Amino acid sequence: MGGGQAQLSSWPLSGLCATVLPEEEGGPDHERLSRALGEFLRRQPPPVSLATRAGALGLETVSLVCAGRRLTRRRAEDRAALWNGLRRVGPVGLGLDGLKALVLLVHGAGDAAPLVSASANASPPARPDGEMDVTPSHEWSGSSRADVVVVGSGAGGAMAARTLAEAGLSVVVMEEGRRHRVAEFRAGHPLERFAELYRDGGATAALGRPPVMLPVGRGVGGTTLVNSGTCYRTPDTVLRRWRDAAGLSWADPDDFAWALDEVWRTLQVGPVPVEVMGRNGTLAMAGAEALGWRTGPLQRNAPGCGGCCQCAIGCPRNAKFGVHLNALPQACAAGARIVSEARVERVLVENGRAIGVEARRRDGSAFVIGADAGVVVSAGTTETPPLLRRSALGRHRWIGRNMAVHPAMGVSGRFSEPVVAWRGVLQSAAVEEFHESEGILVEATATPPGMGTMELPGIGRELLEELAGADHLASLGAMVGDRGRGHVHGRRRAFLRYSLHPVDARRLVRAVEIMGRVLFAAGATEVLTGIDAAPRVRDTAELADAVRRADVRRMHVAAFHPCGTAAAGADPERFPVGVDGALRGVEHLWVMDGSVLPGCAEVNPQVTIMGIALALSRGVAARLGATTVAA
Repeated sequence: MGGGQAQLSSWPLSGLCATVLPEEEGGPDHERLSRALGEFLRRQPPPVSLATRAGALGLETVSLVCAGRRLTRRRAEDRAALWNGLRRVGPVGLGLDGLKALVLLVHGAGDAAPLVSASANASPPARPDGEMDVTPSHEWSGSSRADVVVVGSGAGGAMAARTLAEAGLSVVVMEEGRRHRVAEFRAGHPLERFAELYRDGGATAALGRPPVMLPVGRGVGGTTLVNSGTCYRTPDTVLRRWRDAAGLSWADPDDFAWALDEVWRTLQVGPVPVEVMGRNGTLAMAGAEALGWRTGPLQRNAPGCGGCCQCAIGCPRNAKFGVHLNALPQACAAGARIVSEARVERVLVENGRAIGVEARRRDGSAFVIGADAGVVVSAGTTETPPLLRRSALGRHRWIGRNMAVHPAMGVSGRFSEPVVAWRGVLQSAAVEEFHESEGILVEATATPPGMGTMELPGIGRELLEELAGADHLASLGAMVGDRGRGHVHGRRRAFLRYSLHPVDARRLVRAVEIMGRVLFAAGATEVLTGIDAAPRVRDTAELADAVRRADVRRMHVAAFHPCGTAAAGADPERFPVGVDGALRGVEHLWVMDGSVLPGCAEVNPQVTIMGIALALSRGVAARLGATTVAA
């Protein structure tokens, strides 16, 4: 592409950047920022890149039509007035908020890169990289065999692979992403880490009103590479519901306890130490205690955590104990092999029985791995349904449906003294007062330095003032246990839709009130609500009024725990997967990931998913006549 064409294709991004963060009012150089944004967009999937550029071009077009001038040639206050006027136009507002979030992400991550690097390298790794037998697909032979092929190396796939390998079966694990080492996390730019570690560069979303951001990890270790490390045992109330409503006999709390115990030991779970928690967590606990609400440090799989707040972009200390540091190395020690950078196109079936998989390398070439004993699909809640459809195995009417996401909202509180929320553990403390009674779980949740500014209110000078005071903000997040109203469509590529149930919408708004009260009780002078009609409140009376005026369709909802799209249960009409994890309609094919959960686990689900995979894979090993691992 010639220089003139490149300039023509990037100039709308300059106008967008100048509008969001005007240089003349103390913002960054908009040309440099637009180049960085363009580079980031080149690493995004085409729909995201095209939508962003189209949105920026649309903003420029309106400016030309209304004022006859490009955005960069108008005054900052005029750009802000145009933006604010457009933002009041229904769904256009959410689109503009999405553009603003991308600009803030690129600016914040770039601005904070030296701080991130210094924090990442402040102390040596807590442990070395796990010893794993990982072969990139371009080095793997065109045809090979194993007893079992496991598709996916995340929480479910890792535990299934470990169990089956330790039972004496030859196992090959297929992973679409690549292997990441701690040295990369210590040296890499935060934006590069973000783009590399997430499917679609972190841009996965479920469409609906409101749309729900749903980031999903990709790499050897799956989402455990980028989750917060927060660990909960599956609540007994949830297990009993699955036992009684879905007919999952193994979900009886007494019968399932052994699996949770084993996962707890594997992950080396323990409470967040106060000395690394950070002020974000201690303020949350202080506020809850002042209200007389149940609170305390979270339990995490992070022995040796130094509190650098970088869990979401790969732990630079190897302290967060994801499955790439335990279950996968243990599987490899028992003989399992991992093939990375390999997209499984379909499960091969012959005479009604799974006999292997066909995969593609990054260069597009295909290869086959035969499975003499069967195939375990652990591709994840959003990817398992498309894989089954590509394999002509997705005929059950409930495959891809029933998706629960554990929707979440965030709220921030401004304090007179600095908080510096990114100094400490990313997810550190919980307020559980309303967990059982209302299904609302509140957690003190920060973000990596520079990456927590995306939801700040305002534009232009107002936004720049917010950014200048970001170190005085404490942040909380709340998740609500939801009904399964999402749907994963598609064969080649997952397309997600999610309809927030009115009851769950009301609970999200209620969660905003709870979080605001905690922050005020801790001493906040102002709370940023995320409510469009009242983005800032200064006391609990204003908070209550904001909650009454809230329209959840204009709020920023995220989710991190999708499940249920190939749910397991006893009734063959309602559940595509049987009680034993076997996909109905084909022999020797099992599903072991978040998709088999019949509903929302109502807690961070890594322990639950690993426990289910452990229980189901033990059953598979016994069925195949392997030497099962001791309970």
